[in-house]
Amino acid sequence: MDTRISVPGWEPHADAVLVLHVDEGLKRAHLFSLPRDLVVDIPAYPKSGYPGGRTKLTHAMSYGSRVPGDKAHPSTAQGYELLRTTVSRYTGLRIDAGAVITFGGFDKLVDTLGGVDMRVDQRVASIHRRPDGKYRDRSGSEYTGPQMVYEPGVRHFTGWQALDYARQRYTAGGDYTRQRHQQQLIRALAAKILDQGLARDPDRVQQVVDALGKTLVYVGNGRRLIDFAYALGGMPADGFVLVGLPGDGVGSGSAYRGEQLRPVGRQFLTALRAGRADQFLAAHPSLRIKT
Repeated sequence: MDTRISVPGWEPHADAVLVLHVDEGLKRAHLFSLPRDLVVDIPAYPKSGYPGGRTKLTHAMSYGSRVPGDKAHPSTAQGYELLRTTVSRYTGLRIDAGAVITFGGFDKLVDTLGGVDMRVDQRVASIHRRPDGKYRDRSGSEYTGPQMVYEPGVRHFTGWQALDYARQRYTAGGDYTRQRHQQQLIRALAAKILDQGLARDPDRVQQVVDALGKTLVYVGNGRRLIDFAYALGGMPADGFVLVGLPGDGVGSGSAYRGEQLRPVGRQFLTALRAGRADQFLAAHPSLRIKT
């Protein structure tokens, strides 16, 4: 979630939307991203006064977060509720639980786990950070000064590095490259958690949750985050499959409206609902993301 806590009344945006679908046997899971600019139907949401409309997915969090009569204190939980409903209707999937984490929370999560090792698959220059981790100088909308650069290869990332790398979308492939990098990072974090047996250690899970504090909002429909972690703690590392759903820009003339998934991406969602995701990926191997 992109939230600028220094700006009073700033409405949170869904900066990255990732969905994890776990098969019934809890031994296989498919992780995919939905473009933040995906054009979708966002349903009416009386709690916030939003009448409904067709616009970018990222705005579902914003429109749902509005608290009538209290513009200065948007509700992240409300924003998530509208985002969840929108994603569920678009994908046709039941959403059993979800979590919203801020930029600062993601940084803290990685550091709490001791950093993460992952493979950088292309050269990425940071728009936001210098090599020492400090923010670059900014003049208007332009950043200036030395840039942190992530070269290809296996790298150990601290919290700020992981967050910075996952945020960069002004690269070859644009936001779809950013989606891939975010999934690879989540996969690397999951692998570390599974390798350490952390998910099956309730006390350790609670320590991580406590460390994140208000930077994490969890909604489990009556089930604790610890319960979900324990249930997924037996998943083998190779059971975690990353899927890239290709898309294209949509608009009228030169006016950009957002993104849409290509037919093969929508067909994957159909196969996923029917329990045929692996068969579909076998027939469309280009959708599988390498870790």
